[in-house]
Amino acid sequence: MTTENRFLTLLHNAVHDDAPIMIDGAMGTMLMAAGLMFGDPPDQWNVLPDKRDKVRSVYRGYLQAGSQLILTNSFGGTSYRLKMHNLQDQVFEINKAAAALAREEAGDRVVAGSIGPTGELFEPMGALTYAGAVDAFAAQAEGLAAGGADVLWVETMSDLSEVRAAIEGAQRAAPHLPVACTMTFDTRGFTMMGISPTQAMQELASLNITALGGNCGNGPDELETVIYSMRRENPDLPLIAKSNAGMPVLVNGKTTYVASPEVMGHHAKRFRALGARLIGGCCGNTPVHIAAMRQALFTEAPLDPGSVHITVDVAERKTAVRRRKE
Repeated sequence: MTTENRFLTLLHNAVHDDAPIMIDGAMGTMLMAAGLMFGDPPDQWNVLPDKRDKVRSVYRGYLQAGSQLILTNSFGGTSYRLKMHNLQDQVFEINKAAAALAREEAGDRVVAGSIGPTGELFEPMGALTYAGAVDAFAAQAEGLAAGGADVLWVETMSDLSEVRAAIEGAQRAAPHLPVACTMTFDTRGFTMMGISPTQAMQELASLNITALGGNCGNGPDELETVIYSMRRENPDLPLIAKSNAGMPVLVNGKTTYVASPEVMGHHAKRFRALGARLIGGCCGNTPVHIAAMRQALFTEAPLDPGSVHITVDVAERKTAVRRRKE
């Protein structure tokens, strides 16, 4: 007997009803507020008896704010990241626990297994091989699937080779689960490795992914242009918008994100009008931000798409023009 996948059912219903899907905010922001020290591995909290309830509390906060989908506390869950803390032998355990804690809190809502970048550079710039990356992502995905993830969520990527490796690893380890992906376009509209939103859509849409989009970055204005560009390139693939709450500033020695919940609610409606289906927040977005975004999306009248204009230039390669000598 085939069991329906929660994520695919949620997405199907949202597309049928032309409705948005509310996702969550920033796991790292909330764990730091709960006492995580800078430089310590948040993923380890999934298996520490005195920290597991704090992870649960973050999940619960976003669910209570109205998230229909929550990401697991496993962003740094590859062996490459965990090796920095001598935890590389606990990949399966840590990732399974991340998903299991989320599954217990989420009930019938969707658990997305967060898969972040390895932090390594590919050959020849670094030592990472494609095969090694695929193996690492597969090992992480195996744990997330065992813990009850409904979808594998590759996020905050900048290198297309790493995205491909993550998708391949996820699909190898858990072929029964859908895969979604977001990249971070934080360098004048491109990723750090020079990938534009249009190129990302052109090269990734054919890899049997269920949704694509952008997360993190420099704030909602830039992510609006990402959504606009991706939708223009491919109007059919569901799009994800998960922006930071603006740019961080130091206030009394504390990192503070400048976009208020009301501002993020305003941008949530703009993301939707520009074509995003799955909308939430990244760094700096608390449950209060998510509640404001949900209210804007689900209780206020939607914006007329024709009235929404992007304010940041589309990222496009400029072709050099060689001037002819007279």
